[in-house]
Amino acid sequence: MSTTEKPITAEKTSISQAENQKGIENHKQAAKHHEEAAKMHHAAAKHHEEGNHEKASECTVKAHGHHALASEHQREDTKHHSLDK
Repeated sequence: MSTTEKPITAEKTSISQAENQKGIENHKQAAKHHEEAAKMHHAAAKHHEEGNHEKASECTVKAHGHHALASEHQREDTKHHSLDK
């Protein structure tokens, strides 16, 4: 028995310019913090290679902070998208 499925299409919803801008800003801020977290992880690895484990630990803590901030922006964007439906 075969079933016929409808193609998946994106639903278009009307959102205000302010809401759209909020979504854009959340994406930009999340990306910024992900990039900073990556930089801190690279710095931590470099410090470990050089034997400076204290500086590596500091960079790791900063990386985790940026990750947390990025997650907050992602969570806000997820809420924004779930309210659109």
